Amino acid sequence: MAEAGDQRSERVPDRPVYLLTGGDRPKVERALARLRRHFADEAIEVVSAVEVAGEGAVALCNAGSLFGDARLVVVADVDGRRDTDGRRKGGWKSADVEALGRYLRDPAPATVLALVAEDVRATSALWKLCARAGQVLAFDVDPKRLVAWVGEQFRLRGARAEHDACAALVQLVGDDVHALSAEVDKLATWAAGEAIGEDEVLALVAPLRDDPLYVLADAVGARDAARALALSETNFERDPRPRRDVAPRQAGVIAAHVTRLAALKRLAARGVGPKAAADELSLNPYRAKKLLEQADGYSPEELEDAIVRLATLDGALKGQSRLQPDLEVQRAIVDLARRPRPARRG
Repeated sequence: MAEAGDQRSERVPDRPVYLLTGGDRPKVERALARLRRHFADEAIEVVSAVEVAGEGAVALCNAGSLFGDARLVVVADVDGRRDTDGRRKGGWKSADVEALGRYLRDPAPATVLALVAEDVRATSALWKLCARAGQVLAFDVDPKRLVAWVGEQFRLRGARAEHDACAALVQLVGDDVHALSAEVDKLATWAAGEAIGEDEVLALVAPLRDDPLYVLADAVGARDAARALALSETNFERDPRPRRDVAPRQAGVIAAHVTRLAALKRLAARGVGPKAAADELSLNPYRAKKLLEQADGYSPEELEDAIVRLATLDGALKGQSRLQPDLEVQRAIVDLARRPRPARRG
């Protein structure tokens, strides 16, 4: 199905069924829009698989048109619909797929059935049935190219976003393309044609990942003690768990971060470049570059001392200190992020 030219003059899709699936929702939606352009609006019927079973969809396909025109029946949510907790509920089961299989042995002429899903596996009965009787259009996002995908979404909206801004957005939001697309919409509207940088993303996007503490760890790595303390306290206040239970989580994330800085520092001393270092430590190249910049702010001796300080913090959190765990973490943050005083001239 071509995108250019007069869409109504194109050849009407000749397959009885199309399965549109994949995590790249913008591409799925564009493919569906191209499919819809082949049909008059009054000849399109849209339902959800959460409310309409396979037999019901088959009945819609067999209903025909009063005007004898080509018809399109769109069944969304074939693999269910996400609830507020992100769990997928509803959708078609094996009995629905069997009903579809019986229909596709003798499909209604001039009627096209479009099934829209997010995550249908190639090994599933539905995929195999649609591939055999019609066509499967799968649009997935390569996790390794997620930053590039975000950049493409900005361009599609006519917005200009720096590479670091796209990478920061992925770090904040994670790999949920729905959430990423929503944040891209928000940022593109806010920017109103102006370039979007990393600072704008950090200021406007709330962390959605299960592990937003990486922002705190970055502040420690950047030796910004004031910001790190503020982020630590914010995390303590917002977490519903007792502060004593939150403290080990903060300490663990910071320790992992400092350990990576030390590893990157050693690799850089051996002449290993950012890309090779990223591969060796299984890091995103953008992330490795940022961490190398932070590691440059520490001497090798300071990173060794930092690891010893974190070991002391670990002991304190395990009962070797009479201070409250949250206070121990924040004392360690100050020690780790404190910049060395310049040497006095004698």
